[in-house]
Amino acid sequence: MGINLTRGRQHRGLMGHDERMRAQPWVNAATPPTPSTALPAEREVPGYRRTTSFRTRRSQLSAAQQRTWERLWPELGAVAVSDHQTPPEPLDTAAWFGRDAPIVLEIGCGTGTSTVAMAQSEPGVDVIAVEVYRRGLAQLLAAIDREHVTNIRLIRGDAVDVLDHLLAPGSLSGVRVFFPDPWPKARHHKRRLLQPAVVATIADRLRPGGVLHVATDHADYAAQIAEVGAGEPLLTRLDLGAQTPVSTIRPTTKYEGKAEVAGSVVNEFLWERKRP
Repeated sequence: MGINLTRGRQHRGLMGHDERMRAQPWVNAATPPTPSTALPAEREVPGYRRTTSFRTRRSQLSAAQQRTWERLWPELGAVAVSDHQTPPEPLDTAAWFGRDAPIVLEIGCGTGTSTVAMAQSEPGVDVIAVEVYRRGLAQLLAAIDREHVTNIRLIRGDAVDVLDHLLAPGSLSGVRVFFPDPWPKARHHKRRLLQPAVVATIADRLRPGGVLHVATDHADYAAQIAEVGAGEPLLTRLDLGAQTPVSTIRPTTKYEGKAEVAGSVVNEFLWERKRP
């Protein structure tokens, strides 16, 4: 299966009702269709059988969000397309951003609160924000427009596919994973994003000295993340506040504030790709 990026035009049916990626004929469309009927989360789609780490979710954009999407998405956004016939092409970040700069991948950017704040604090660093949910990306686009941020680009799709197919080894200065879905039920732990295979891929995509920065407020998931990180031979654990090539200072989001009020402890992790 090849995973390719499309910009300025969308792929009808790319994200199905269960938010999975499909290969369908090209059409010219400003936006992908809004799902209207929920399908079973475990439905198998030909060529795409991996268990995903995200949930089914339906949402609709406001009129203002739709206008912003149509104006900015062709330039700033791309969709990761599942394609059985076209070989995957690595992402040309220099062409997309119009410059050569350190690249940070943020996985699961949500509505982009941390994305925008951290990008503003480091104008010399380019950020690729990956999210499967269109409404979150629309809110991030609105913030980019409002704050006049120029160093963020967006990909709608599964971050694992982006890592596997669109990013070259040693191409990233940082990877951020803030508050990934903990999938608390034991039978759903296989859906958790930060499994050994994914962390190994992240480590491979980091350049030597690049950092993986993770935060979670779920104690059991934190224990798993710590174990997986410790078991990855390409990574070494750093103390928070250690000197790194990209910032690890993140804002407190509304979600995190609610978690702290509820008594949840935020666990934060920092690993460095080992240097030669």
